[in-house]
Amino acid sequence: MNIFSEIYGAYFRIAARLLENEVTDEKTVRETVQSEGFRDSVLFLPQKLIPGSEDWGLFSRTADGNLRRITKNAPVKVLTGLQKRWLKAKLSDPRIRLFMDEDTLSALEERLAGVSPLYRQGQFGFTDRFSDSDDFLSKDYINNFRKVLDAVKHRKIMYIDYVSGHGKRISGRFVLLKMEYSPKNDKFRAYCYLLRSGRIRSSGIINIGRITSITDTGSAFRTPVFLEEYFSSRKCSSPAVIRVTRERNGVERFMLEFASYEKHTVRDLETGQYTVELWYDEQDETELLIRLLSFGPIIEVLAPKHLRAKAASRIRRQAELLAEYGAENDVCMELPEEKQGL
Repeated sequence: MNIFSEIYGAYFRIAARLLENEVTDEKTVRETVQSEGFRDSVLFLPQKLIPGSEDWGLFSRTADGNLRRITKNAPVKVLTGLQKRWLKAKLSDPRIRLFMDEDTLSALEERLAGVSPLYRQGQFGFTDRFSDSDDFLSKDYINNFRKVLDAVKHRKIMYIDYVSGHGKRISGRFVLLKMEYSPKNDKFRAYCYLLRSGRIRSSGIINIGRITSITDTGSAFRTPVFLEEYFSSRKCSSPAVIRVTRERNGVERFMLEFASYEKHTVRDLETGQYTVELWYDEQDETELLIRLLSFGPIIEVLAPKHLRAKAASRIRRQAELLAEYGAENDVCMELPEEKQGL
């Protein structure tokens, strides 16, 4: 069931924005398509909006060459009852306060006061997530998050003081490149460069929850930054080599889970198994391992040796915990034979 109709997709939003003004021009149409559309939208979407042989008939040409909308009024977005219930449910997610101010949230809550939420946060249970989530309701966290988000958008150079995962206090001038949410950690983090004398010294990741202070230096980083180069510099020297079986749609689920990773896949025509070489950020190795182990016996970590050893150690620890639980509750639990040799 689709909660939101395709009428609220990218192309409809672009057309609706252009139709907000009674008169526009071709330059505005092309700039709007380029900034809000997909990479290849500029190849065909302007022809659908600008009057011609292929257009949708949304605009007519004026005597001075501009474009006039054919509708009397600007488009009005109408929400269904299901969509309102979904929005009401989203308002209960504490992370939404990171992106909306209190006035906007209050206005939404007032508009949706008589609507029952589609679901409640308490209905979800996460078995593979760390328990030390970020405090999304903290005023300091919200303030730091918004500063980081603004710095990413405008390539601002920020002076940041934070505490590393090993408890070391670090401070310096950073250019923040990208923000990311980690579902396994339930944390937001920022990819960054550490600067010394205005030059890039090293790359790293800063967890938003570990920031103690962040200040705008008033300067912007003018040197062109290419995220492909950034992530290539942090990529592991040896990929994780994973064998994946087809049991329980294992291959499809694995490829979906690691869709954003660089990988090389080979299929064994005799067994139907797949061997996947997975390149990852070495700093994210623990999270990668947790995601891999969530697949259970349908995957096997073949290499590198240290990653296989860590996987074996975690499996043994899980077996010990299960055995302890079984002893306390008079339940017989054994580790499958194929895993005992790890």
